[in-house]
Amino acid sequence: MEPDINDFTASKFSKAFDKIATKTTKITGSPFSSILAVLIILVWLVTGPVFHYSDTWQLVINTGTTVITFIMVFIIQQSQNKDTAALHLKLNELIACEKKASNRLIAVEDLTEEELIVLKKFYSKLGKLSKEEKTLHTSHSLDEAEGNHKSKIEHLKL
Repeated sequence: MEPDINDFTASKFSKAFDKIATKTTKITGSPFSSILAVLIILVWLVTGPVFHYSDTWQLVINTGTTVITFIMVFIIQQSQNKDTAALHLKLNELIACEKKASNRLIAVEDLTEEELIVLKKFYSKLGKLSKEEKTLHTSHSLDEAEGNHKSKIEHLKL
């Protein structure tokens, strides 16, 4: 039986964190946030002489930036993980629905580094074959690369 998307329910905490992380990532990535950060630094710099460049004055900016950075690392990573998973699913769908695409590439992100190096070498070879053909209208699957290449060359000779 095929899994139903409705069978997978996230906890209330997970949903809330996801919403907050997504919104926070969008807001902090905006030009407004960048300008605000620069303005905060400028205000801090201008207040330096007022506080005689004291240790406390320096500690305020160091503590503030450290705390914000620490929190943002986790928020951004959560959003990045979600975006990456969605992208993988979209690519898997494209691979699964294309007849000539190799299903071996579905979940390729789960391969070891050594296996990825082997795949990279394979695709480098396909790139060389494509350069020889001097056309953008050909493609190859993992299983049929050599045969497709030869048949395309033969077809061009006819």
